[in-house]
Amino acid sequence: MPRLPILLALAAACACPPLPAQTTLETPVGGWKRAGLVDRSDELAVNYPYNLIDRGAQKGRTMIRGRLQAAGHKRPFHKLVVNGNPTPLYLDEEGRFARGYSFGSGSNSVEIRSPDGKPVKRVQFYEADRSRPQPTLRILGAWDDNQAEIDLHIVTPDGQHAYWAHPFLTNGGGLDADSVDGPGPEMFTMTTPLRGLYQVWINYWGNFGDSGYHFDESTRQRPIITSRVTLVFNENTARERREDLVIPLRSIGELTLVKSFVY
Repeated sequence: MPRLPILLALAAACACPPLPAQTTLETPVGGWKRAGLVDRSDELAVNYPYNLIDRGAQKGRTMIRGRLQAAGHKRPFHKLVVNGNPTPLYLDEEGRFARGYSFGSGSNSVEIRSPDGKPVKRVQFYEADRSRPQPTLRILGAWDDNQAEIDLHIVTPDGQHAYWAHPFLTNGGGLDADSVDGPGPEMFTMTTPLRGLYQVWINYWGNFGDSGYHFDESTRQRPIITSRVTLVFNENTARERREDLVIPLRSIGELTLVKSFVY
């Protein structure tokens, strides 16, 4: 029999501006998350619900869901900032969004910011399950055109290549399931990185529209798409450090070496 989890019923206070009536953040919510092996997501006392994504190696991810009713789904985009990592917040026609993230143990934060950088909503919660793997290396790729299909490619020191057709590596590295509707972002995570040389590439593969994937350059929202790649080391620890790189993408098919680094 698995050991029953312990519920820590302590809600975390959130020092943030009043939340506009048209903005909701359904999950996560502030407080403490239950640690353990038993799923009791139907219990109202659980402040941080289990909303797992069944993606095989990514099944430990949790969905961040919400709605910005008055924001629309075109630019300028709001930003979703998770543990300090900002990415454009793409919305559907009803203003809804859903994004997966693999939270490590300890204090975590989710914040929505307006296009001018002002805070709209912020929640802080504590992941009490110390058995959860801590992301030691995380690489995020985001871009400012929600019709563009852009792919992140990571080459690890043992020669393995993580990309949309081969997202999970035998060395423990994992890339998010490929975004099939254009918005992104894409994210690569390792809990125990290998020592050696890593390569980070980004590829402007094509565009996505009502009729599916296509390669019509004229549909771009801007002549140049601005992509942002963020490298995060030892996330959510006292040794955390990060590096942001901005890469312009001018044409479909463009493949750019963003960064080579030795871990």
